[in-house]
Amino acid sequence: MITNTLDISAKDFASGTGWDIKPEGACKGEICVPLPDGYSAAQAADRLGMAIVADDASGLTAIGPESLSGRALVTAQAPEVVLPDLDGNEFHLSSLRGKKVVIVSWAPY
Repeated sequence: MITNTLDISAKDFASGTGWDIKPEGACKGEICVPLPDGYSAAQAADRLGMAIVADDASGLTAIGPESLSGRALVTAQAPEVVLPDLDGNEFHLSSLRGKKVVIVSWAPY
């Protein structure tokens, strides 16, 4: 999920990650992870093992997919990512679904 703030509603968190925020915690299917301090996107992401990466230059923050064990992703399916291409048009990663894709990323740290 890519956002410009971590101050996102529970509804937007669910829409972007697939994890519904309920009284019992963050839930997906039959799995619920308790959120003992209540809901915030940062706290939910932490409890679900989702990486949070901020790019101050662009003002964007990415919340990665869950890794409940902290060691591996629960699926090999990439989440929906929409970014501008070189011409400024929206590019949807899902447009490549069914094809083999190599994603190369770089970070200066």
